[in-house]
Amino acid sequence: MGERWDVRRAGAADASHRVLMIPGALCTTEFYADVMAEPAVAGLGMVAATQPGFGWTEAPANLSMESYARLMADFAAEAGCDAVVGHSLGANVAIEMAALGLFKGPLVLLSPTFSRGDEERFLTVLNSLGRVPVLGTVAWKALLTLLPRAVKRELPPHRAEALAAVMGGHDPAVCRQIVRGYYAYLDRYPSLVPRLCEAGVPAWVVRGDRDAIGLTDAERRGLEACPGVRMVTVSDAGHLLLVDQPAAVAEVIAEAAMASVR
Repeated sequence: MGERWDVRRAGAADASHRVLMIPGALCTTEFYADVMAEPAVAGLGMVAATQPGFGWTEAPANLSMESYARLMADFAAEAGCDAVVGHSLGANVAIEMAALGLFKGPLVLLSPTFSRGDEERFLTVLNSLGRVPVLGTVAWKALLTLLPRAVKRELPPHRAEALAAVMGGHDPAVCRQIVRGYYAYLDRYPSLVPRLCEAGVPAWVVRGDRDAIGLTDAERRGLEACPGVRMVTVSDAGHLLLVDQPAAVAEVIAEAAMASVR
C-alpha cells in the first residue's frame, strides 16, 4: 500500500477561495484534471484529494462513510478549503460532512446517490456477492481486471487510456469493504434528501442528462423544495460528467465558491 494521500493542486496560490475536490469510488485525483484546467476556476485555489484506500493509497482503519466524512473534513480544514466538490461516492461523503456539522461551506455534489434504489444495479449485485466468502474476493478481482476495458468506450477519447487505467488500479479487498460500508450507510438513511436539507448549507446538485444514477420524483421534489439546494442538469453528460463536460462543471464550481465564507 502506498502513501496516505494522493493530492493534486491547481489554481491561484493566493486565492481568496479554496476548494476541496473529492473523487468518487474507483477514481483518483486524475478525474478532476480537466475541470481543474478550466479557465472558469483559474482564480480559485484547488486541492483534489483521493479518498484514502483508492488508487493504492493507504486505507484508514475505519471504512465507514461517517469516518470518511471526518477524514475529509479534517483534510479540508488543514488545507484551508471553504467549499467542497464531491463526485459520486465523494459527493455522498460531502453530504455527510455537512450533515455531521463538520463542514459549513457550500457543496457541489456531482451525481450523488440519495437512496439505495438509486444506485446502479451492478454495484448492488457486487455488494451482495462481496459478502460471500471466496466468491466475493473473486468477483472484486474480476471487476477491477475487466473494468478498464469496459469503461474506455464511455470516456472522452483523448483521456480514455489514462482514466480507464486508474479505474483498475485499486486493492480489491479494500474496495469490497468500502462498498460494504457505503451500503450500510444507505440502509441507515432511506432517503438522504432530508439529511442534506437539514444540514443547512448551500448545495448544488449536479447531474448529467443521461446519468445512470437514479433520482426518484419524490427525491427531486424534496430537493427542489429545499431552500439551500440548486438543481443543475448538464447536457450531453453521464455519471462521469466531470470528464464528459468539464467546462460546465467548472462554471458551477466557480459559482459555488463565490458563495463560500471563511
